Amino acid sequence: MITVLVADDHPLFRAALLTAVRSIDATVSLLESASFDETTACLREAPEVDLVLLDLHMPGSHGLMGLAALRAEFPSVAVMMISAQDDPQIIARALAHGASGYVSKSAPLDQLKAALQCVMEGGTYVPSHRLLAVQQARQSNAVEQETARRLSRLTPQQFKVLGLLAQGRLNKQIADDLGIQERTVKAHVSAIFDRLGVRNRTQAGVLLSSLDVHDPLKISQGMESSQG
Repeated sequence: MITVLVADDHPLFRAALLTAVRSIDATVSLLESASFDETTACLREAPEVDLVLLDLHMPGSHGLMGLAALRAEFPSVAVMMISAQDDPQIIARALAHGASGYVSKSAPLDQLKAALQCVMEGGTYVPSHRLLAVQQARQSNAVEQETARRLSRLTPQQFKVLGLLAQGRLNKQIADDLGIQERTVKAHVSAIFDRLGVRNRTQAGVLLSSLDVHDPLKISQGMESSQG
C-alpha cells in the first residue's frame, strides 16, 4: 500500500489534493500537514510514507530549502512540489534539488491526476507545456546544479546544523537545540565547510539562503499593506 503525505497550509487546496489522490487509488493511505515542522514530524513518526506533496511556500519551508532538507533527511521519500508559480526556472531548480515532479496549483484536475499517477509510479513529472523550457533552464543553470551537488553531500545532521548556522545560531546554541555536544557541532561545522567548499558561516548561510523562493502573493500583500 502506498502512503502519501499532503503538505499544504491551505485547507481547501489540501482537501482537493487528498481527493485527487483518492480518485487515483482508493487504497492509498493518506496523511496531511499544514506546516513544514508538522511535515518533518509526521515523516519521523511515519517512516512508511512513500510520497510527499509539498507546497513550495508552506510556512517554515523557505522555498527550496524545505525540499533540500527533506531529501537530506528522508532520501527514500519522493517529493513532488506544488505551487501557484509555474516558472520554468523554479521548476528546473526544484528538479535539481531532488524533486520527483512539479505541478501548478492552477493545473486542471486531469493534469494533477496525471502528475500524481506519474510520480506514484516512480517517474518524474514536468508539465508538458513547460517541458522544453525546463530542459533549457536545467542545461543553462550550472550554478544551481553545483549547489545541489554540494548540498547532497551533507548528512541529515549536517543539514540541520547548516540550517541553524544560517539562522545565526552559535555552536553552543546549536548543541542545545540538537541535544549534542558542542565539540560535535564544531566537527559538523568543519565538515560542512569542507563539503560545501566555503570558508566561513556567512558563505555557508548565503549558499543555503540561495534556495529561498519569494512568494509573489506575500510580496503583493505586503505592497498593499504599505500602500494602505
